[in-house]
Amino acid sequence: MKHCLWVWGVLFFSFSCGLFAKEGETTADKVEKTQSAEPVVAKAGSKDELDAVLTPDIASPEVRERMKQELRRHASILKAQEAVVKNVAKLVAPSVVHIESTSVYAQGAGTYEEAGSGVIVFRNNQYYVLTNRHVIRDAHPADIKIRLFDNRTISPRMAWSDAETDIAVLLVEAPNLIPVEIGDSNRVEIGDFVLAIGSPFGLSQSVTFGIISAKGRRALDIGDANVHLQDFLQTDAAINPGNSGGPLLNLDGEVIAINTAIASNSGGSEGIGFSIPVRMVMLVADQLIAYGKVRRAYMGITLDGHFSMEKAQSLGLIRPTGACVTFVQEASPAARANFSQNDVILTFNGVTVEDDKHLYNLVNLAEIDKEIPVTVYRRGSLYKIQIRLVEKQ
Repeated sequence: MKHCLWVWGVLFFSFSCGLFAKEGETTADKVEKTQSAEPVVAKAGSKDELDAVLTPDIASPEVRERMKQELRRHASILKAQEAVVKNVAKLVAPSVVHIESTSVYAQGAGTYEEAGSGVIVFRNNQYYVLTNRHVIRDAHPADIKIRLFDNRTISPRMAWSDAETDIAVLLVEAPNLIPVEIGDSNRVEIGDFVLAIGSPFGLSQSVTFGIISAKGRRALDIGDANVHLQDFLQTDAAINPGNSGGPLLNLDGEVIAINTAIASNSGGSEGIGFSIPVRMVMLVADQLIAYGKVRRAYMGITLDGHFSMEKAQSLGLIRPTGACVTFVQEASPAARANFSQNDVILTFNGVTVEDDKHLYNLVNLAEIDKEIPVTVYRRGSLYKIQIRLVEKQ
C-alpha cells in the first residue's frame, strides 16, 4: 500500500506542474528553471555545538564520584549474597573428596576405571565417605583411591553399596578428617539456592551454584536398570561427569543430596542434574553400616501403575491421587491389616502419597517390625490403619 501511495504522489506532482505552467512556457523550460535553482543549505552551528556533538558523553568528576558511591551501596547487597556462597564453599570443601576406582570385568576379562566424588560424614564414632555405587562399582577396597582436600591419598577399610539406590559407603581412617553436616532434605523446596562441589572431568573442588528446579523425579532412565528406588531432586547447578557422589548443599553448608546423574545430549551439563535426597542416602547408609546390606520392608500389595481419571471417578474420587491397590497377597502384612482391592492409600507414615512409585519408595525404605500409620480411602470413607511391615525375602 505504501508503494502505491508513493507512486500516486509522483503522478499527482507531475500533473500539477503541467497545470500551473505559465502561458507559453513549455515543460522543458520549467524543468530547466528548476534545475538551475540554487539548493538550500542549512547553516552550520557554532564550533561549541560541533564539539558537543563530537565529544563523548562523559560525566564530570563530581558526577562520577556520586556514581561510585551509589555503586558501592548497590554492590554491598550482592557482596553479602556472594559472601554466603564463598563461606559455604570454604566450610565444606575440606569434607569433599575425589575418588578413583579400578574394577575387574566379569570372568576376569580385563579391568576398567571409574572416577567421581564423595563427602565425609561422621556416624557411630567413625568416619565414612558417601558416594555413588557406580563410582566404585565392585572394586575391592584396596583398589579404591580417595584423595583428600590436602592431597593425601587413602583407601577405605571397607566398602558397601546398594544397587537399587546407587548409594555406596566407604569406611575410612585417617587423622584430621572433617565431616560435613547433614541437612533435612524433607524441608527442601523448589527455588532453594544450592551449591554442588565435586570433581567434574577430574577437576577437584569445583563449585557450581543454582537452584532446586524440581522434586520427586522418579522412573528416570539413568543408564542403570538396577536403580529402582528413585526420588531425585532436580537442580540446574552444573553437574558433569565426575560430580557423581559429591554433595549438593544448602546455604547453611549442610548436605541435602548426593549428585548422581544428568540429562544431557552432549554428555556435559545442560542445566538438568539429579541428586539423591540425603534422607534416603542416610537411611540406606545406616543400614549398610549396621547390617552390611539394606533390609527392604515388605507390605504385600500390588499397585495400579496406570491409575486413571476414569478409575478414580469410578471409586468416588474427583481425581487420581495416592496409590490404588489392585491385589493383596495372602498372609502378608497388608492382608493381616485388612487391606483390600481398590483401597486407595493416601498417606503412609505421615507422608502424602503422590503415586504408586512414591509409595514403592516409602515402603522399601520404611522401618521393619514397627507399627506404621496408613490413611486409606475405601468406598467413600477414610480409614486409619496400622500396619507392621516385615523384611522382604
